[in-house]
Amino acid sequence: MLPETVQDWTANSACKNADPDELFVTGAAQNRAKAVCMGCLVRTECLSDALDNRVEFGVWGGMTERERRALMRRRPDVTSWRRLLETARAEHTAKAV
Repeated sequence: MLPETVQDWTANSACKNADPDELFVTGAAQNRAKAVCMGCLVRTECLSDALDNRVEFGVWGGMTERERRALMRRRPDVTSWRRLLETARAEHTAKAV
């Protein structure tokens, strides 16, 4: 059984009914997988989960494994991607209002 917080966001993911083989692809197919993420309501939660847990494969939160590795190399000081991304989202939302 997954922890409740994981269940909460995965239940609302745009890819919840997608074939997993479409999300764990290479090359140009990754752009199609990333397109599924663009309108996803839980994109931030998905990406932060992948970053915090150092998920090595697949497209998560609109980023490929290569993009996630590059981001983690640029920001080695981040201890909680979830906290960072949620704070950034809240700030962005506040500016938009």
